[in-house]
Amino acid sequence: MDKIFAIGIFAVAYFFIASEKINKTIVALIGASMMMLFHLIPQEKAFEHIDFNVIFLLISMMILMKILEQTGVFEYLSIKLTKLVKGNPYWIMTILFFLTAITSAFLDNVTTVILIAPVALLLAKELEISPMPFLIVLIFSSNIGGTATLIGDPPNIMIGSAANLTFMDFVYHLSPVIAIICVVFAVIFYFIFRGKMVVTNQNRARILEFDESRMIKNHKLLKVSLVIFSGVILAFMFHGLLHLEVATIAIAGSTLLILFGKIDVDHIFKEVEWTSIFFFIGLFIMVGTLVETGVIKIVSTKMLEVTGGDIKVTSVIILWFSGVFSAIVDNIPFVATMIPLVQDMGANLGAEAVKPVWWALSLGACLGGNGTLIGASANIIIANFAEKAGHKITFMGFLKYSVPLMLLSVLISHIYLILRYF
Repeated sequence: MDKIFAIGIFAVAYFFIASEKINKTIVALIGASMMMLFHLIPQEKAFEHIDFNVIFLLISMMILMKILEQTGVFEYLSIKLTKLVKGNPYWIMTILFFLTAITSAFLDNVTTVILIAPVALLLAKELEISPMPFLIVLIFSSNIGGTATLIGDPPNIMIGSAANLTFMDFVYHLSPVIAIICVVFAVIFYFIFRGKMVVTNQNRARILEFDESRMIKNHKLLKVSLVIFSGVILAFMFHGLLHLEVATIAIAGSTLLILFGKIDVDHIFKEVEWTSIFFFIGLFIMVGTLVETGVIKIVSTKMLEVTGGDIKVTSVIILWFSGVFSAIVDNIPFVATMIPLVQDMGANLGAEAVKPVWWALSLGACLGGNGTLIGASANIIIANFAEKAGHKITFMGFLKYSVPLMLLSVLISHIYLILRYF
């Protein structure tokens, strides 16, 4: 009975999030409250499912970005990039796409979009065009790029740890298909958005005449920010060797910047996107309830049962199932549930034999994040950036891009897995 109630509450909440009739943060918090009020999950257990590594990473990176914003560095970068490609919006979009994909492979997706989204918004503002193509491209590229390496996406870290896979294992096995998907998508985005990014000659000429060095408002704060921010990024890249979580590094960096940058604490904390933070909290609790009541495990076990232990069939089913499922719920609890099931297969068939299954799980879980607006943390962050800038990305509006493109990326991965491993 608990399972039915949990599914019912989640389904109703998902409907209201998708329909956008009620603010999605309110819906997520009501859904989470109901899970606890009906004793489907104890409060203590519910709070354990809140990924505080993600929560504090988000808060800390938002603080860092808001302080950097005060220096004028985003205006500087946007004008520099525009002048580099002579104001051509398609090439700006393409550069943002590949820059985000590459950066997401070495940093987490959330950090990457918090870094690049402000630049994209400013570029669109200066060119006097809609930022929507830039922002939608950022969503796709962050999730695609993060799939290529061990540290690019949390599911990959979990899979790597469980299967004893190294950083170079992920690069060797996954980066070829990710490179193919990136090239295909860059071409597709040209045909989708070329008519929606028209820059007048007057605006193009005006921007090319700008002196970007005059955009820097506070040179002293910029120097302090760049030193601390560079240290944070460097520590992110080696957080495994340092035995530190990325949230710990981000908290330390943001606190040091507040101190040495002489920032008003009350003001900077008001700048944090608290609506996004509480939306994540509600979502974590709802999905955690599905885990605790056994809903996700039942679905995952049934899926593996139908394959009969055939590695090829299992890999294909896991790829497609995880792709679709990860578009609906957070991919972290899903991957956490799948890992022991794949490990059990490995114990029976051999660790080497099940490696294609691990790659299928990684590709499906990470690329599936592009399926809906709540499929990945980066999607939600960009949606909130857009809304604050006065350009709302609706749940249903995003689906017309996300569903076909997500399915295409999974199809390319399907072909790649078959050709490479079978």
